[in-house]
Parts: sequence; structure tokens; C-alpha cells
Amino acid sequence: MHSPYSLPEVRVLWELAQRRSATATELRRDLGLDAGYLSRLVAALEKRQLVTRRAARDDKRQALLALSARGKRVFHALDVRSAEEIERLLRPLDGNGRRALVASMQMIESLLDARAPSPYVVRGPRPGDLGWIVHRHGVLYAEEYGWDARFEALVAGIVARFVERYDRARERCFIAERDGAVVGSVLCVARSRTVARLRLLYVEPSARGGGIGARLVDECIRFARTAGYKRLELWTNSVLTAARRIYERAGFELVAEEPYAGFGKKSVAQTFHLVL
Repeated sequence: MHSPYSLPEVRVLWELAQRRSATATELRRDLGLDAGYLSRLVAALEKRQLVTRRAARDDKRQALLALSARGKRVFHALDVRSAEEIERLLRPLDGNGRRALVASMQMIESLLDARAPSPYVVRGPRPGDLGWIVHRHGVLYAEEYGWDARFEALVAGIVARFVERYDRARERCFIAERDGAVVGSVLCVARSRTVARLRLLYVEPSARGGGIGARLVDECIRFARTAGYKRLELWTNSVLTAARRIYERAGFELVAEEPYAGFGKKSVAQTFHLVL
């Protein structure tokens, strides 16, 4: 991106931009870098005042690394330039061409990794997808948790408001598709000028375990940041433990919980926040 930073340095900045903080061990694992090499990269970024270091609260031997205010500004500028470059490359392609490109890239990844599941595509909604979201939520949550029709009605209301009040600059629906079938979805909707909500995260049982849920959450977070929100919120139930693990790995923090029996079963409603 015509910057004074090397690709490995920007990889470290990107990883830190996706979380509030990380240890060197976590970065080394996620980036697959030699410990000594990573140490030199981090030292160089600290010298440029892009990365800060502080002792972990629960283990003083561990240092937590994070982007400084200057680091966030630098990363944002690089991220914007990267998005603009990708947009320039994709501009000649229509919707069908872009979908074919993404599917081909994912097929290459699948072929090179025999352990990988069938490739999937994350795209915007098409006619019928929003109805699918309501239908599948109603069916699956009745089967797995015994929730009654009030939950399906809640989902239908959320989807209806999304359509009626849709603001393309500030809201999105992401659909995951695999082998021509819809297997997941999530919405990012506006709550206020500075706060967005992640809503209706769903992954088909047959598609779970392949990272689709985490990818949908990441897409929602990335869009919320790009749209200029300061915080992303979500509401969930304590029984949805797999979803909670995805939220926590993405950096969401539990801020409130209370008993809830709105769908015919006793549960605990939970609210999570992610500072962007």
C-alpha cells in the first residue's frame, strides 16, 4: 500500500486491530512466525509508537500488546487503501462475476487443504433469503430448545424492521452459502448514530464447526467499524453456549444478564458489548 511498513509489520497491526489486546504467544501462533522474528517486529512497531505493551492483570509475566492511538490511525489508513485497491480490482466484475471469483478462491483453498469442508461464500441477501432466516430460526430453535412461536414472531419483527428502515450505508445482512444452499446469516443494524446491533446469527447444524459463525461475526464487526460505529451490541440467551464462545473469541464482553422466559422456557438473557 505504498507505506513505510513491511508486510509482516502490517500483518501484526492487522491482528492487533481485530482484538483489544494479545500476547506475543497468541500472535506467534496465529501468524505462524518465529518467536525471535516476531519479537523484532514488535520492537520495531513499539519504537514507531504504533504498539503499546502492558503486563497482564492475571499473570505479570505475560505482556499484553495493543495498538496505540497512533497505531489505530495508521492501520485505519492502510485498511482504507487496501479496500480501495480491492474495489478497483473488482470494479469491472458484475455480481455474478464477483460471486464466481470468490467461489473459485474458496475452491482453491479447499483443494489445497484436504481437511477443509466444502467452500462457502458470504454474500448479500437475495429474494427469499430473509424469509429463510425467519423460517429456519423458528424451526431450529423449536427443535433444539423448545422455544415457542413467540420467538419466530420476534425474528419476523426484526427482519421486517430491517427491510422497512434499511440504511445501506449503516446496515447489512450477510448470508453464508455452501454448495448452492444457504447455511447461515447475520444482521448488523443501527441502534443509534454510534451504536450498532449484531442480530440473528444463525448457522445450519450441518454447517457448524467449519468457522462460518465466526466468519459472519467478523463480517459484522468489520462492517460496523467501516460504517463508523463506536460500539457493537448483541442480545442472546445463556443456553446458546456455542454462539457465546464465538462472541467472546471475537472480543465481546458480557455487560448484563437477567432471568428471561419469553419463549416458553426459562433462561437467562445476556447482553454483550464490543468497543470498536
